[in-house]
Amino acid sequence: MTMNERALEILEWGKNNGWNEENRDKIEIAKEKLLLMHTEISEAVEELRNNNGLYQIYHKDGTKPEGFPIELADLLIRILHLFAILGIDPDMCVEVKQRYNETRTFKHGNKLF
Repeated sequence: MTMNERALEILEWGKNNGWNEENRDKIEIAKEKLLLMHTEISEAVEELRNNNGLYQIYHKDGTKPEGFPIELADLLIRILHLFAILGIDPDMCVEVKQRYNETRTFKHGNKLF
């Protein structure tokens, strides 16, 4: 399954579960979704701060999966959902960006910040 296919699957799931975004302003949706992505990143950091391993997946209350990898999955789901809401093909965007990255110098000239 391509990222675009997964994004469309996530969009359909969202619509079926009450997350119909069709009648909302796209900029407002993007801002809201970006904040939720930030939340997932913070939750991933908390997993590491709580000394849960990079690869540890556990189940809260015996059902809900938790852990650093799960928070990364949540982030990816939110990203793909936004791509689908906005009608942007993530596969194409990653391809364009990666082709550019391949032209960059080693470690981008050591410019980390």
